[in-house]
Amino acid sequence: MTTLVIGAGLVGSQVARILVSEGEKPVLMDFSAQTKSIGEIVSLDQVTMISGDILRPLSIVKAINDHGITGIVHTAANPMLTLGAQTDPYAAINLNIMGTVNVLEAARVTGVKRVVVSSSNVLNHYLAGGGGETEPMNEEAYPRPTTFYSATKQAIESLGLNYSKWCNVEFAGMRYGAVFGPWSGAGGGGPSNVVREALRNAMVGREAVVPAGTMEWVYSKDAGRGTVLALKAKELGNGVFNVTMSQPTAPDEFADALRKVVPGANIRIDTPKGTAISLPNMRRRSDPTNAKNIIGYEPQFEILAALQDMHAWMKANP
Repeated sequence: MTTLVIGAGLVGSQVARILVSEGEKPVLMDFSAQTKSIGEIVSLDQVTMISGDILRPLSIVKAINDHGITGIVHTAANPMLTLGAQTDPYAAINLNIMGTVNVLEAARVTGVKRVVVSSSNVLNHYLAGGGGETEPMNEEAYPRPTTFYSATKQAIESLGLNYSKWCNVEFAGMRYGAVFGPWSGAGGGGPSNVVREALRNAMVGREAVVPAGTMEWVYSKDAGRGTVLALKAKELGNGVFNVTMSQPTAPDEFADALRKVVPGANIRIDTPKGTAISLPNMRRRSDPTNAKNIIGYEPQFEILAALQDMHAWMKANP
């Protein structure tokens, strides 16, 4: 089995690391690979790095044919996720939706059986409407996403599941919580950068700002592991999986965990300027049942263990 990992960033690099640990040499395709950052997660001589563009579908087909690809993990997304999509909606729509369609279509025409795609638990939180749920013919029967980013993720899931139904391409959409974890490069989204900055500041004695809203987080190592489980699962059920810490983390819980990791840390609970739309107050818990029962995912990192692991990694990679 040879897996094509599209997008070698915060999650894609962890997917590659896990595949390597299982004896595979994955192919990592990135439009502008940050090789130094990737190499801090997985040894570059244990992967095959290639350049490619998901907006150029023939480059995906070429990668599949050249390397004998049998499965695809697609994690490429618009820069800064929710924040980036609100700033430049057209680019996010083009990259997230058409880029994913190009991946699915490349799989269809080349006969690749399974495609695992990064979705997001924003679809569990950024919603409006749904008041007509008792009458499916009502215009407001179904909830609608309230940001450009969440709208693109809803489209990705719907299109992927239709490729699965009609085109013999097995599809899994991974609804990650707000991801953070080891990564020194650019990208990753607002929440992941806020956590990295808070931990970095705490480590050097500066004020660390912790998000003021309750959040559903997921550590990047768990996100990568859940993705690999979906890639290799015998069955995919309904094809959509919540991959989170399985328990929302309140601001004071986050702050307490950070103080345990960095004793004496100067912490302020606040919403960093310009990030409010990507750091909502997620009071409800995404249902973990499908992820547990179908692909066998359960989180290995709750908030304290995740911050401890990331702290150790940042000390080793200053």
